[in-house]
Amino acid sequence: MTEPKHTLLIVDDEPSQRKLLGGYFTSLGYAVTEAPSAEKMLAILDKATPDLILLDVRLPGMSGIESLPRIRERAVSVPVLLITAYADIRQAVVAVKAGATDYLSKPLDLQELNVAVEDALNIQSAMSTYENEPLPELPRDFIVASRTMRQVLHTAAILAPSDAPVLILGPSGSGKEGIAKLIHQWSPRLDQPFLATNCGAMPENLVESELFGHVKGAFTGASENRVGLFRSASGGTLFLDEIGELPLTLQPKLLRALETQQITPVGTDKPITVDVRLVAATNRDLANDVEIGRFREDLYYRINVIELEIPSLANRREDVLPLAKYFATQYAGRAVRLSPQASQQLLGGQWPGNVRELRNVIQRACLLCRGDVILPEHLGPLAANMTGQSHSNSTGTDWSDTNRLSQVERATIVATLDECGGNRTHAAQKLGISRRTLLNKLKEMESENG
Repeated sequence: MTEPKHTLLIVDDEPSQRKLLGGYFTSLGYAVTEAPSAEKMLAILDKATPDLILLDVRLPGMSGIESLPRIRERAVSVPVLLITAYADIRQAVVAVKAGATDYLSKPLDLQELNVAVEDALNIQSAMSTYENEPLPELPRDFIVASRTMRQVLHTAAILAPSDAPVLILGPSGSGKEGIAKLIHQWSPRLDQPFLATNCGAMPENLVESELFGHVKGAFTGASENRVGLFRSASGGTLFLDEIGELPLTLQPKLLRALETQQITPVGTDKPITVDVRLVAATNRDLANDVEIGRFREDLYYRINVIELEIPSLANRREDVLPLAKYFATQYAGRAVRLSPQASQQLLGGQWPGNVRELRNVIQRACLLCRGDVILPEHLGPLAANMTGQSHSNSTGTDWSDTNRLSQVERATIVATLDECGGNRTHAAQKLGISRRTLLNKLKEMESENG
């Protein structure tokens, strides 16, 4: 008997739909499991992981989109194809951001669905392969320890050799420009210019001149010719940070420059050919800006050929201490170390300002630290919030200690349970302790709360 090529989990509350899809994919050589609800699906995922999930959006109880974060807790990288009878672009954007791989609308074309399934499985296979491959050489000042961030870097390494535009998403201070520089350094344009500018920092009346240049006398104050960023970056990479702040009136000109690789300086009608690879970044919801007319849809799709999302520092806590130690070495000018209490405090912070905030906190600590050890009092109030998520493997918490639970230990347990949707088995695995130890800790917490 031939082994099934892949296992599919079909989640739909309509028996006829499950029968249709199940029969079709079984005939193609897939092993099929079915679930009538999101709750049943999650129960199945607690026991086994399929190769792909076909998930209906409209389900009794928990909807398909609502279940996506819980799927990702149990099966981080399994492709999820959402299926709905109510196609909606905004809902599709929400679904993809929540972890869906693709979004298909009913009535389904079975051949089209099969192509989508095969594409998703092929991509997943490629991802699994490259995640085990070494990264290209990283600059000495680029510090990364978390699996989440390494996945971003692997994706960046794959797309770097192309000339396709890249859109980098992520909160302010998360390191978007650093990723843009890596894409340039790993590309064939390495020996050509890398120029960066912040669209939100340029005066609105000078943005066009900054990007495309101007000729002498083009406007009041234009006392000489200006080349502009596009021509200065020709042959290399242009990084436009906070592209969501670009004035709406200028967006058609940027679109034309990207499509034709020609720019027209202010004050002349003579086009100039350039060769620029664009990398853009934003912390805005550009899809929402498109809907409300704040950002052009055609430009959005032009710059979003490839999308990279940088996680916040709170979602990659394995990077906190390596980054802190690097910054400490950089700013102290001497050998310094973090005390265990300072390390725990850093790991427990929420870091709304991300890597930029951590760097500032460590710089301040190095100024205040007179010895060779950074203590909690050197960190200041920015790092003092202990309600953020934490990971026990990094905190150095002694889980075998039977004394009263520390604030860090309590915060770690609560945050990890919340991260795992209340699933104690998964939380214990993430914490690196047995389920029984976790249950004992929870009882201690309950007794301490009275």
